[in-house]
Parts: sequence; structure tokens; C-alpha cells
Amino acid sequence: MILVTGGTGLVGAHLLYHLIKDNETIRAIYRSEERIEAVKKIFSYYTDDASLISKIEWFKADITDIPAMIPAFVGVEKVYHCAAFISFNPKDYKEMRKVNIHGTAIIVNLSIDAKIRKLCFVGSIASVGDALNGQLITEENEWNKELDNSGYSITKFGAEMEVWRASQEEVEVVIVNPGIILGSGFWTSGSGKLFSQVYKGFKYYTDGITGFVGVKDVVKSMILLMNSDVKNERFILVSENKSYKEVLFLIADTWGVKRPSKKIKAWQTNVFWRLSSFLTIFSEKAPLLSKYSAKSAHEVSKYSSEKIKQTMNFQFKEIQTVVKDVCSNFNK
Repeated sequence: MILVTGGTGLVGAHLLYHLIKDNETIRAIYRSEERIEAVKKIFSYYTDDASLISKIEWFKADITDIPAMIPAFVGVEKVYHCAAFISFNPKDYKEMRKVNIHGTAIIVNLSIDAKIRKLCFVGSIASVGDALNGQLITEENEWNKELDNSGYSITKFGAEMEVWRASQEEVEVVIVNPGIILGSGFWTSGSGKLFSQVYKGFKYYTDGITGFVGVKDVVKSMILLMNSDVKNERFILVSENKSYKEVLFLIADTWGVKRPSKKIKAWQTNVFWRLSSFLTIFSEKAPLLSKYSAKSAHEVSKYSSEKIKQTMNFQFKEIQTVVKDVCSNFNK
């Protein structure tokens, strides 16, 4: 039996499909029936066989609720821990600590108690250290707690520390650190907003550079690692390092719509995030732009995926191919 947390999120939903196609026995954590409908939509991008979703054993629970989670581990041999709270809103920091650190600690403790064989944790490049002397960032770059890190970065690093604890208790672990994940589904949140906004005529871009990867490559590499003898290692998953401008232009060109045409400079985003944060003092709404999302829009961070390529002989799809695939599904 395989247990998947976060099975109703982008990575988790695509992972569930690929596990089912491999004829695995799966139990997936969910919190609401509405989220399962989102998984059905993602399955429809792969196949017209609506019966596949019924092969999943759905288990309703919150990963931070220990009594509710205990039965979920009965008979489980492998765990894919994909659940996470992603936000750059400072107001969400307490909840991110609860889900990302405390929730992962619970998954680790229950994995140890259940004597599961292997645990795969979906981390982030946000918990990988910065570049040294302009070199590519690798798994060896150490995360620096002294820097002005975002709450998301802090909590994902904290979650990784919990996972490494499992490796000291006879649970084999693998950690993947994906870049910005591009994939079909969830068009109003995360990277899905890049596609929906460009489709609607989004005008703005920045020249910040970071690592991008397709969701299918993320889940395929996770499954490969879990089915291999590799243990107690982490892997950066990045297909290509590209600027936000390049990716937005790729999306626009794929659809044949107008490219974003107005470059936003760093000083402009600095003014806007401060104004946006000030306005949220008088409302319950999240700021349209946070300090850390403004910062990341202009940063240049380049990553190396040589470790996963060499270890697993893994080849990533080019981002242009990924974008075409996602745009095709958006049109559906």
C-alpha cells in the first residue's frame, strides 16, 4: 500500500494518475469532496476513463490531526508526502509552520511507528542555499538561516529537517526540490495563474531568473527514486533556468496572443508591495504582492539538476514542450 498526502494538489494529483497506471494500491489523504473533483479534472487531461479515480482509497483527514492520521498508516509500505501550505503572505506564517513543519513531523513520526520502508518528500528550491560566486546552485549549497528568508522558505527547510530525522530511524528517505512547477490544472493558483493571466492579456513581466520544471517530470522522478535503491539523498528538479519574461512569452506565443509588453523594474515592485501590504491593514484580504514574491520576481538564481540526471539517467522535457502541453489542456 502506498500513502499519498496532498493528493488533491498539483503534484499529488498528477502523481496519483501515474501510480494508478503502474497498478499500485493507493490510499490518498483528502479534506473535502470538492478537492477530489479537481483531481478528476486533472485525470481527464490524461484519459477518458473516468473509472480510474475509483481505484484510489480516499481517506479523509487533516495531516496535523494525529488521531485522524494514525489509521491512514495501517498496511502502508511507502509514503509520498506532497502536502504543503504555499504562501508568501506574512499573515500565513503561523499556519505554514503548523502544516509544513508540524504536519511533516507527524508524518515522520507515524512513518517511524508504522515501520514504513521508504518516504519521499516534496521539498522546494526555496529550501536550497544560494549560489556561491555566481555558480549554479546544487544540492550541496547550504540554506542560510541568517538571510532574510521568506516564511515559506523557513518552513520548507524546517520540514526537510524533520524528514532527515526519519532517515536516522531506519526509514529510507528521498527528498526532491523542484523549481517552479508547470502543470495542467489549478488555473487560479500557483503557476497555473501564469497561464490564465497571459490568456486574459496580462501586460507585465520581469527579468528575474529561476528554475522551471514540468509536473510530469517531477512525479516521474519521484516514482523512479522510490522504486530504486537510492536512499537518504536529495535532488534538485529543474529542467531549465529561464526568466519570467521568457516563460510568459512562450505561453503567449503558444496561443498566438499578445506578449506581455511592460517591463516592471525592481523599484516599482518595491513600492507596490509596500503599498499593497499597507492596504491589507484595513482588510482581511491577502496582499496582491508580498515582499518576498516581489524580491523573487527580480532575483537571478540558476540551478543544476545534474545529480538526478547522473544518478537516475533522467532526462527532463524542455520547458517549451511543457508549456505547449499545458496550454493544450487549458484550452480543454
